[in-house]
Amino acid sequence: MATTLAEVGEFLQRRGWRYHQEPERNRIITGVNSDEVDQFIIVVELQENGEYLSLFAPQLLYIKDHIYKGVAFQTMLAIAWEVKLLRWEYDPSDGEVPTSVGIALEDAPLTERQFNRLLSGLIHLTEQGMKRLKAVLATGNDPGLETREALIAALREMLSALED
Repeated sequence: MATTLAEVGEFLQRRGWRYHQEPERNRIITGVNSDEVDQFIIVVELQENGEYLSLFAPQLLYIKDHIYKGVAFQTMLAIAWEVKLLRWEYDPSDGEVPTSVGIALEDAPLTERQFNRLLSGLIHLTEQGMKRLKAVLATGNDPGLETREALIAALREMLSALED
């Protein structure tokens, strides 16, 4: 086995975090306080005999019948394109939107540095994305697209000024 729940638990203990182990499901449940996520639960799950580590934040949103669901999907895809680590997911049965990160360990042990990067990335990128998705669900407009379009327009203006 490449990594064990005990090793992951030690990493969390060194961070001073509380957590609950579910050895029968090969996972640990913990959480963080957040201004963007009401109940920011984090599940750390070992799969494939400890050769794959997955961290996910379940139940962030439910958008099954939301009027701006299409724009929310576009935003989740745009965020996935903009960042290299975080995955946005969607459960069509109930409309749940979680986020996740993962790493294939194969026969290598998980290092504390790798774990901390995955955990920090999951938290930070989920919070950023949730702020943006909340705006989308409230207005139907993606503020990230407006920012990108403004940046592109400013760059074009600078280029045309250089050409003159």
